[in-house]
Amino acid sequence: MAWSELWRYRELLLFLAWRDLLVRYKQTAIGVAWSVVRPLATMAIFTFVFSRVAQLPTTGDAPYAVLVYAAMLPWNFFAGALADSSNSLANNASIITKVYFPRLLIPASTVLVNLVDFLISLVVLLLLMLVLGADFSWRMLLLPLFLLPALMGAFGLGLSLGALNVKYRDVRHLIPFVTQFGLYLSPVGFSSTVILEQWRLLYSLNPLVGVIDSFRWAIVGGASPFPWQSVLISVGVVCGLLALGLWVFRRTEQHFADVI
Repeated sequence: MAWSELWRYRELLLFLAWRDLLVRYKQTAIGVAWSVVRPLATMAIFTFVFSRVAQLPTTGDAPYAVLVYAAMLPWNFFAGALADSSNSLANNASIITKVYFPRLLIPASTVLVNLVDFLISLVVLLLLMLVLGADFSWRMLLLPLFLLPALMGAFGLGLSLGALNVKYRDVRHLIPFVTQFGLYLSPVGFSSTVILEQWRLLYSLNPLVGVIDSFRWAIVGGASPFPWQSVLISVGVVCGLLALGLWVFRRTEQHFADVI
C-alpha cells in the first residue's frame, strides 16, 4: 500500500521535493555550492587526522583523500536524508492540518532532495579522482545499487523518528547527536579493515559499514574482494529498519493532524 501511494501521487511527490530543494538554499550566499563545500571540508579534516596524524593505511594505491570522499558520499546522503525526513512532518505542520494527502510523501520528498545533493557530490568525486590521478573502474557503475541500502535505512529510520517527533519534540534535539555519533562509529575516516577480526561482525551491525565498504570496493577497491559479509548484514538491518518505520508510521499517521 505504501509504495502504491508513492507511485499514485508521484507528481505531488516531485512537487514537494522541488519545493524543498528551492527552500533549502534560499537566501544563501553560495547556494548549492554548500553541497560541495561541506563534504570537501570534512574530507580535508579527516584526511589530515587519520592519514597524517594517526597514519592509518589506505586501500590499494588510492590517495587517502579519495578513500575518505568515497565514504563521505553515502554517509552524507544517509545523515542528510535521516535528519530531513525525521523533521519533515513537524516542519510541514501547516499543510498536514489543512488538506489530506498521503503523509508518506513528506518524508519521501526529503530523501529525493538529498539524492540531488548526492549526485552533485558524485560529480565532485569524479573531478577529485581526475586531479589526484586515481584510477577509474567499471565497478563505479554499481554505485546506485550500493546506495539503495543507505536510502532504505535513512527512510525507514526517518519514518520512525519523524512519527515520534510529531508528538515528542525532544526527538528534534536527539537527531543531530545520533548523526554526529554515527559519523565516528562508521568507517568514514578510515578503512573498516583496521577493526579487529573478532569485532568485525558486531561492527557490521552498523548498516553504514556495508554501504561504505561497497562504495570503497567500487571506487578504490583495486584487487580487494567484494565485502559480502558486511553488505549482507547491512541489507538485513536496513530491511528491518524500513519495515519497522512503515509499521510505526502507519500506526500513528491518523493522529498527526490532531497532535502536530
